[in-house]
Amino acid sequence: MDDAKASRRSRPTVREATEFDATAFVFDGKGGVKPVDFPAVAAEPPAKGFLLIAGSLSSPDFRVWLHDNLEAPAAEGLTAVDQHARCTVLEDKALVVLKVVRPKSDPDDLSRQTMALWLEKSRVVIASKLQLTELVSVAQWQQSRHAPLSPADLIARMGMRAADRAEPLVEHLGDRLDSIEEAIMAARGHEHRNDLTRLRRSLISLRRLLWPQRDVLNTLEIEDLSFLTTRDRARLREASARSARLGDELQILAERAALVHEQVLDTRAEQMNRTMLVLTAATVIAMPMTVVSGLLGMNVAGIPFSQSPEAFWFVVVGLAVVGSAMVWFMRTRKWL
Repeated sequence: MDDAKASRRSRPTVREATEFDATAFVFDGKGGVKPVDFPAVAAEPPAKGFLLIAGSLSSPDFRVWLHDNLEAPAAEGLTAVDQHARCTVLEDKALVVLKVVRPKSDPDDLSRQTMALWLEKSRVVIASKLQLTELVSVAQWQQSRHAPLSPADLIARMGMRAADRAEPLVEHLGDRLDSIEEAIMAARGHEHRNDLTRLRRSLISLRRLLWPQRDVLNTLEIEDLSFLTTRDRARLREASARSARLGDELQILAERAALVHEQVLDTRAEQMNRTMLVLTAATVIAMPMTVVSGLLGMNVAGIPFSQSPEAFWFVVVGLAVVGSAMVWFMRTRKWL
């Protein structure tokens, strides 16, 4: 075991663009929070309140610290690749994985970041490529002395901040859908088919982010963890409800987008039917003229009026009368 730890410590450090220094904070359980030295003080949870440790998954040193200071299931769960949003309870501890929208994400290319959290009675460990301060404001908590009172309270606030970050995207997608609907009402829907396709893809992607988060918070709320208080469960329920509300809005937008897509398809089908109707009518009108002109154009003896100079104009006038009669007949039948 010592050899394995020494081997991990001896690995060369390769920094990535998302790598940042690990930080640690002590929450006193009364609304106060203060930073502490990492890793010197961060190994022991405080007697009152809880300890928060946040580090980068891109940092080899932090990954080594996780394996050295946490149980194997916790370290493996925090450092796993391609994680899905979930809540897994192990004895009286929990592994929570949240999906967070990256700041200033383009709805057409939604960027999601995973945050893995290990919850104990007096300690929370976060491993992610997204800094904690990008999601919550620890400095504001220090000034206002309104910091989370417990690990579950911290998770609930992070869940609400994640929902708050996604809410502007939901509103933006709704505005875009309104614009596309107005364009279709103005008979310009064919110009926005690609926009509608991208919008539906963004709605699906964002909905797949929010609904699992709602289930994660619901699962944590109902789990039988000894350190969850009635207040903690209420906070988790509130955070879950906010994610559920955004998920419901996305569901409504997705249904509206599906109806708009069907309307676009109906418009295209109607245009195609009208085009085919015009082509068919033109074919039917020209058919008698084609038959007559074909008969008169045969290179055989006995064709009537073949020697008359005025016969050509009589035939032309006759064909025009026949064509006009066909058009009149179709209009009376409302085929045109």
